[in-house]
Amino acid sequence: MSEPFDDTHGIEAATWSQLADAALKVRQRAHVPYSEFPVGAAVLTDSHEIFTGCNVEVASIGATVCAERTAIGCAISEGHSKFLALSVVTGVEPPSAPCGICRQVLAEFCEDLPILLVHPAGTYRFTTLDALLPMRFSGLDFLDDSQSKS
Repeated sequence: MSEPFDDTHGIEAATWSQLADAALKVRQRAHVPYSEFPVGAAVLTDSHEIFTGCNVEVASIGATVCAERTAIGCAISEGHSKFLALSVVTGVEPPSAPCGICRQVLAEFCEDLPILLVHPAGTYRFTTLDALLPMRFSGLDFLDDSQSKS
């Protein structure tokens, strides 16, 4: 991305830039014949590896997979389950956030997650999973009464 990012949420500006670039690049591979709404995502693991994903639409719309879930799935398939940051690139202004299903999937693996939302022209905004999905339903909700929730 041409516009530099700030160090934020404990992630260096150069890392945010790498995440945005990776998401922008993979967005070009999106398969979106129905919505024509390509999305690219890049997730940073706790070992500082970046995994990407794009949205893949099919005629049975319910079977469509979002970019964020594709990126998480790629990381999981390679043995990663702890994430430090996410970048999502969409073609709308302001850059849009992950859908509700993606937010719930992210919540499965992250207590909170800093998220960079980017438009290809270079505008961006930061948010967090906590801001997007307050009071989330998580695995902690399955604990019985004898176990404490934290």
